[in-house]
Amino acid sequence: MFSGAISALITPFRDGMVDEAALRELVEWQIQSGVDGLVPCGSTGESATLSHAEHEHVIKLVIEQTRRRVPVIAGTGSNSTAEAIRLTMFAREAGADAALLLSPYYNKPTQDGIYQHYKMIAANVDLPLIVYNIPGRTASNILPETFARMCEIERIVGVKESSGSLDQCSDILHLCGDRLTLLSGDDSLTLPLMAIGAKGVVSVATNVVPREVHDMVAAALAGDFANARAMHFKLLPLVRALFQETNPIPVKQACAFMGKCTNEMRMPLVPMSQGAADRLHKVMRQLGLF
Repeated sequence: MFSGAISALITPFRDGMVDEAALRELVEWQIQSGVDGLVPCGSTGESATLSHAEHEHVIKLVIEQTRRRVPVIAGTGSNSTAEAIRLTMFAREAGADAALLLSPYYNKPTQDGIYQHYKMIAANVDLPLIVYNIPGRTASNILPETFARMCEIERIVGVKESSGSLDQCSDILHLCGDRLTLLSGDDSLTLPLMAIGAKGVVSVATNVVPREVHDMVAAALAGDFANARAMHFKLLPLVRALFQETNPIPVKQACAFMGKCTNEMRMPLVPMSQGAADRLHKVMRQLGLF
């Protein structure tokens, strides 16, 4: 249902507030550059430090600016099932095309608890759901066997996989077949995962190089892995520079270098250290992004 280069949007800030003008311009640039979808209020969008009102406002603004030109997959995850249901209901009413929900963090449910979490959300909200597995942030891993159980839940249509394990992704694809669309959650693994059956990426790098990531993914989807591989190696230094420090610190700095927004973060995230920022600037200059 959802495939291609899908952009995990940053949330621009200015003087402590959401910078609405910068966010609208970012959405417009992403669409004009060919991205296949937009994800507001994910990890890259600093959802953890958005107030509930801000979270809803950002989702609504992105949907409004997008005007149905590409799908909007709203980030609505929470470690509270009731809160995830409420946010997902809001996204549906606002006009989102789907919701992206990370596995519950901090309280570390069992595999059955994770399954029941998603089952309850699906039972309460009529919206396509994409499960987000990112053990590095949630402290728990959704096992391939649990994804196989989720295939029974009609509204779950895909998975954003950020375990970093090709073996795990292979097992998910083997167990779930075409029932769930697998999307890479790691820019550096997009092409390797597409080689085994993934259908695209929910990308951080698209905030900086949307056209280039789109073209690489489109080439892979078309079976042109020679060109896709060349683009992968071209982008790899930038991808590595964008993950020198905790996401989204580097990508927000990169967007600031390009004049897309400020590099303002919400505490406890802080702006990029000088040495890392210098390395990022050098890579971006070598790619001709200035």
